Amino acid sequence: PQLVAGPIVRAKDFIPQIHRPYQLTKRALAAATYLILGGLFKKIVISDYISVNFVDRVFDSPIKYSGFENLLGVYGYSLQIFCDFSAYSDIAIGVALLLGFNLPENFNHPYRAINITDFWRRWHISLSTWLKDYLYIPLGGNRKGKIRTYVNLMITMLLGGLWHGAAFRFILWGGLHGIALAIHKGFQQVFPNFTGKQSFWSNTLFAILTFHFVAFCWILFRIPDMQHFKDMMHQFYFEFHPELIIEILFGYKEVMLVMLLGYLIHFIPKKWNLKLEHLLYKTGYTGYALTSIIIVLIVYQFKTSGIQPFIYFQF
Repeated sequence: PQLVAGPIVRAKDFIPQIHRPYQLTKRALAAATYLILGGLFKKIVISDYISVNFVDRVFDSPIKYSGFENLLGVYGYSLQIFCDFSAYSDIAIGVALLLGFNLPENFNHPYRAINITDFWRRWHISLSTWLKDYLYIPLGGNRKGKIRTYVNLMITMLLGGLWHGAAFRFILWGGLHGIALAIHKGFQQVFPNFTGKQSFWSNTLFAILTFHFVAFCWILFRIPDMQHFKDMMHQFYFEFHPELIIEILFGYKEVMLVMLLGYLIHFIPKKWNLKLEHLLYKTGYTGYALTSIIIVLIVYQFKTSGIQPFIYFQF
């Protein structure tokens, strides 16, 4: 199930499972049900809904919308790509569980990252690990001096960007992440004591700054060409229209509520997810069936007329 878009599975982890007798425990069935239903909810109720009803319209023609609407579009796409891709990973991991295979976690609340290095430990974990093991470390990693470390980071992220598409915007996306990673590594070397445990408010501030950098880079990921990027920047700086904020929020209230729900789901502590999964496990087969029916009915209400393919199918 994971072959199309991940998580990327290592042979040493997967091949032994092929030779293992098939087994599906009640606990694994509960986990699989929770992952698959959660993935369907994130994909159709959140990702597809905000994409069709708001995000696609803004990115297709930024100049038609105010700077504030463009900003909301960026926030929307940041949520859309997370919900879309993590949904695929969750469904793939869940279906694999039903088939008797354990696949690794691929997303770990990436927008809670307090720096760009932390983000890449949380986002598409199997790809970032692959890039580190098969590009960054073979290039020399951090073993050949500071300058070479920064160069290796840049090469790794530029190639990571190019992997997503042979276009300047993807190379620029990878380059920006490479520069950010190099700056963060340099900061760690200059201020080693600063990387220790910080206060809640400090971490919150760093998480907000990291999120906005990542969200800005997602613009390059989504736009069809650089002219759209210029149009969006123009709207941000010259046509923001703060006096329209309340009117815009009420005008798109359904989309805003779904976006708010999506971000709330993202920021739910992992232990809460484990408790919900355990609660589902306790309900037994009847609970699995009823939960499935309820989620499918909700998903059906949000279903768009056309099929919305997973974003990462294009890469």
